[in-house]
Amino acid sequence: MLVLVAPGQGAQAPGFLTPWLDLPGVEDRLREWSSVIDLDLVHYGTNADADEIRDTAVAQPLLVAASLLSARQLFPTGGDVARLVGTTAGHSVGELAAAALSGVLTEEEALRLVRRRGLAMAEAAKVTETGMSALLGGEADVVLPHLEKLGLTPANVNGAGQIVAAGTMEQLAALAEDKPEGTRRVVPLKVAGAFHTEHMAPAVSVLESAAAELNPADPHTRYVSNRDGAVVTGGADVVRRLVGQVANPVRWDLCMETFKELGVTAIIEALPGGTLTGIAKRALPGVRTLPLKTPADLDAARQLIAEHSAPSGDASSAA
Repeated sequence: MLVLVAPGQGAQAPGFLTPWLDLPGVEDRLREWSSVIDLDLVHYGTNADADEIRDTAVAQPLLVAASLLSARQLFPTGGDVARLVGTTAGHSVGELAAAALSGVLTEEEALRLVRRRGLAMAEAAKVTETGMSALLGGEADVVLPHLEKLGLTPANVNGAGQIVAAGTMEQLAALAEDKPEGTRRVVPLKVAGAFHTEHMAPAVSVLESAAAELNPADPHTRYVSNRDGAVVTGGADVVRRLVGQVANPVRWDLCMETFKELGVTAIIEALPGGTLTGIAKRALPGVRTLPLKTPADLDAARQLIAEHSAPSGDASSAA
């Protein structure tokens, strides 16, 4: 069973969209979307520097657009996703790309919503200087109490020995000086705020207003939620979860448990791939993984799809 996933903030890198613009129709589509959300996605994906694309208001729509563009090279229509993909999911902001790929939102709706999400979260991040750091290694029963002691939130519980802590810069500095026992490294992330914590609460009301303008459809392909790893079968429920998830921890570990229970055999990670497939290699041994990084990865991805796609009629089952 094939799982299609979309990465979250921090996966972006300067110029990562450049080779994709050589593919037919890609630049035109990016410029159309840029007009829809009033953000120059072509510039930010090709010529902008690391500081420019670190801006939350830029990074989030850029990542969703990139995931959609790359996935559509493999699955041009929603019918292709429903026929070939067993399950969809996204990490943090990647959930909006998954919502579009699974048919809950149109691509334009997902991009408009993520644009408002990015702006609202950027505003919330200005209230207090905050950030996030990944802890590599260590056991959850040791790491989590240590974070609580320092006043930090486990904003992403990713599995495979990776937990992301979020809080004020002072709290993160204390963590760097006082790592939990068994933790190999503490790595600051390329994000501009303490996402998925109480610091993002002001953004929730903004997204509630934005979501009220949507008319979501039920997913045609299984959609797994960051909140609890549950398969969500109603479009309205998906959108409610997208709104609340801004201020709640990402439980990617539970998403992977669900993939395993559903019988995952292969995972393709949309552009800019690498982070989620890296975690899967450690957490889901024996599962084939393929991250999309450049167009050169597409042929291998097509081969993986041919080998692991769900039989016709099974991919959209919500069971």
